[in-house]
Amino acid sequence: MSEPAPTLAVIGGGQLARMMAQPAIALGLPLRLLAEAPGVSAAQVIPDQIVGDYRDLDTLRRVSEGCAVVTFDHEHVPTDHLHALEADGIAVRPGPEALVHAQDKGVMRERLAALGVPCPRNAIVADVADVEAFGLPCVLKTTRGGYDGKGVWFVRSAEDCAEPFAAAAAAGVRLLAEELVDFRRELSALVARSPSGQAAAYPVVASTQKDGICHEVIAPAPDLDPDLAGHAQEIALRIAGELGVTGVLAVELFETTDGRVLVNELAMRPHNTGHWTQDGAVTSQFENHLRAVLDLPLGSPAPRARWTVMVNILGGPDAEVGRLFDGYPHALARDPRLRVHLYGKDLRPGRKVGHVNAYGDDLEDCLERARHAAAWFRGDLGNESE
Repeated sequence: MSEPAPTLAVIGGGQLARMMAQPAIALGLPLRLLAEAPGVSAAQVIPDQIVGDYRDLDTLRRVSEGCAVVTFDHEHVPTDHLHALEADGIAVRPGPEALVHAQDKGVMRERLAALGVPCPRNAIVADVADVEAFGLPCVLKTTRGGYDGKGVWFVRSAEDCAEPFAAAAAAGVRLLAEELVDFRRELSALVARSPSGQAAAYPVVASTQKDGICHEVIAPAPDLDPDLAGHAQEIALRIAGELGVTGVLAVELFETTDGRVLVNELAMRPHNTGHWTQDGAVTSQFENHLRAVLDLPLGSPAPRARWTVMVNILGGPDAEVGRLFDGYPHALARDPRLRVHLYGKDLRPGRKVGHVNAYGDDLEDCLERARHAAAWFRGDLGNESE
C-alpha cells in the first residue's frame, strides 16, 4: 500500500496561503493552516486549520505536528522559534538562516554587500546626526516589520526624521538609511529553488507601485535589454543559492537610468509580482513553491502567452458598502478571457482584495483589459455598461 501524501503546514492565513490551496488540491497535497483569526482568507478554503498566534512557539509546534514541512504566507515568524522547530526535527522551508534576510533589512544589506550584489548605498543610522552624515534627502526604513510601504519614509530634512526614529524606537528595531536611487522603473526577478538545488527562473517583470503597494505588473518587462534581464535573473539565482533559499524568492530591483539593476527588497514566499504566473506561466509560483519546499521536480516557468498583465483590486472609497461579486457580470461578459482572483476579504478602502490577469499577443490590449476590469471591481467606473 502506498504512503499517504505528506502534509504541509502553512503559517499565516492571508491570500498567499489561499492561493497555495488550488495547486495543492491538484497535486493531492494536504495543507494544514495556522490562521491568525477565524474566517481569514486562507481559512475559507483550507479545512485543516488551527487558529492561533504565530509568535507563540507552542502553537507553532501544535500546527507542525505530523507535518513533513513547514512553510509561510509571511516572513514574520520569530527566527528563534524557527530554530526551535528545526531542533525538534521539523523541516522549515525556507529555513531561519535564509529567512532572516527577508525579515531584517539590515542583515540583508550586510550579507548582499559581502556577496558583491549590487545594492543602493546604505547604512544603519542611530540618530539624526547619522542621517545627516549619510546625506539628505534619503530613504529611512525600519529594519523589521515593514511591508506595503509601511515602515518606509522619504526624508528631506532633519525635521522629517522625527517620525521614523519614533516609530523605530516604539517597535524596538533599527533604522536603515538608503540613497534615493535615480531609477527608470521597478523590476522583479522571481525564482524557485528546491533543497536539492534545482532552480527555475521566471521572466523578469516590470511593476508599478502606488502608495507603496504593488499596483500593476507586466510580464515580461517591456523593452528590457536581454542582457540586463539575464543579469537580473543571475542575481536572483545567486542570492537563492548563496542564502540557501528553499521555495520562491522574489528579488525586487531598481532599473537605474544608467542601465544597471540594484536590489531593493527580498521576499522568501510567493509574491505579488508573481501573481501573473497563475494564468500566464506553465507553472504558477504557488505550485512551484509547493514543489520546491517538498523537494519535488520544479515545473516550467515559461510564459504561456507573449504578454500577461496583472492589476490588483483594491477597495475604493465606497468599499464598505460594495460587493465584489457584483462586478462579475460586466467584467466577465466584456472579457471572456479575463481571469479574476478574489481573496474573500472584507472590503476596506486601500486593502488588496483581489487581482485580475489578462494575457495575449498585444500589450496595449492586455493593459486596457486588466485596468478596466480592476477599475470596475473597485467601483471607479460607476455602474454604467459599455
